[in-house]
Amino acid sequence: MFRLKQPMSEEKLSTFLEEGADWAKVKTTVPGVFVMKMPGNKSRATNLSVELNPVDAGGSPTKRRGLIIRSVDELLEFKDMVNNEKVETLLEMLEDVNPDTGKSGKRSKEVIEI
Repeated sequence: MFRLKQPMSEEKLSTFLEEGADWAKVKTTVPGVFVMKMPGNKSRATNLSVELNPVDAGGSPTKRRGLIIRSVDELLEFKDMVNNEKVETLLEMLEDVNPDTGKSGKRSKEVIEI
């Protein structure tokens, strides 16, 4: 993982964009928020994006790949989706039908049509 020792600035992000390896990540001061270098392809230039990925007590990501966000517009779209109460209802329904993972947590028995 590429590490920036000093607080992030546009200059440091530019350096990371130019010198970082494809798919390299940089931790931020916000737990679970990383900056990732995305490789370019025929239709898109190399760019930086934000990855949201829950972390464990040591600050390491708990998922192989988190939620990749490339722009403020995408963030706002994801916020709208995540804040929709039907998504929480759907997740509660999935918890009810999925096998128990052994993790403690609230399991809803109420089923609401979404």
